[in-house]
Amino acid sequence: MGTGIAMAFADAHIAVRVFDESREALDRARATIARTYASQLERGRIDAVERDVRIAAIELSSDAGFATGADMAIEAVFEDPALKAEVFARLGRLLPPDALLATNTSTLDVDAIAAGAPHPERCLGMHFFSPANVMRLLEIVRGAKTSPAAVSAAVALGRRIGKVPVVVGNCDGFVGNRMLLGYRREAEFAVLAGAAPAQIDGALERFGFAMGPFAVADLAGIDVGWRAKMERIKRGGAPPFAVSNFPDALVAAGRLGQKAGKGWYRYVPGDRSRHDDPDVAALVATERSRSGIAPRTVTDDEIVERCVYALVNEGARILEEGIADSAADIDAIWVNGYGFPKARGGPMQYADGAGLAKVAATIAAFAQTDPAFWRPAPLLVRLAESGGAFTR
Repeated sequence: MGTGIAMAFADAHIAVRVFDESREALDRARATIARTYASQLERGRIDAVERDVRIAAIELSSDAGFATGADMAIEAVFEDPALKAEVFARLGRLLPPDALLATNTSTLDVDAIAAGAPHPERCLGMHFFSPANVMRLLEIVRGAKTSPAAVSAAVALGRRIGKVPVVVGNCDGFVGNRMLLGYRREAEFAVLAGAAPAQIDGALERFGFAMGPFAVADLAGIDVGWRAKMERIKRGGAPPFAVSNFPDALVAAGRLGQKAGKGWYRYVPGDRSRHDDPDVAALVATERSRSGIAPRTVTDDEIVERCVYALVNEGARILEEGIADSAADIDAIWVNGYGFPKARGGPMQYADGAGLAKVAATIAAFAQTDPAFWRPAPLLVRLAESGGAFTR
């Protein structure tokens, strides 16, 4: 992730320094940078001069002292809150007091990470999406003490490097990943109910998603989401509704996704095409038996409704809590960061088009058998009753 962020700055001709205590990590970063720009040159996206300019813009070092004097720093260590807080505190002592200090966390409490850093008004979250040099979305997370000037500077910087910056509040998962939790939960519960992963991915891709949830999980690494789940549980932040054990079972079986050659699907070396795997069917059958669920027919329409309405319901809660400033911001996050079909405008605009009365009634029907998860958001209910809309 740190390497991708560095390339995002280099692509905008902004000098960037990459620090890691591990020389092996720096060697991997150097190789990734060279390989990425060689590929862009080969495909005609840049010329040799531009390649050399971008590579020269990135300096790599294992000496933390070289951060001294920087205008800003972005930490991108793995999702361990104690480690991130330690890195923030160190950077806070090294950087000038007016330098921006950003964490690239995707789910953790930005205020807790910033607690040990001096000058908390310059601390905030800058959640890049992987690969950071390609994906356009950038969630700018304002902490309790983040100054308006710091937020404005982060937004301007995001635009300068070609991102779509969206300012959000600080909560578990912010906007995008907080909504993703329910979306993935419903996809996994549809598998428990009787659908195959390929049917679910196919239904959502025909709806317009760039990739279905299981294909995305394999691409990102199933262990990544699983670690976030374990960290959430460790913090006492387990969701107030049931979730499936599929990620645990897949990780235990070494099915980590494309990088392992197997996840929800099987992959052939050198080919990212997904293939059904009988071992996954057996794993699913085991989970259904353990949960006491007899498989039934699940239609594509039900799959889309459950997954998309889960997004809408959580989006309504996020709006009511002030974590997002507008429904348009939520839609921008899901279109630019999560592959929601642009032609449908985003989950909140899609719900308006479908009719909020219909959406609320469908969610209320789902709540009859699963009330812990399908709690209709008060804002959704009010808008449905008044004939209002999220996006106007």
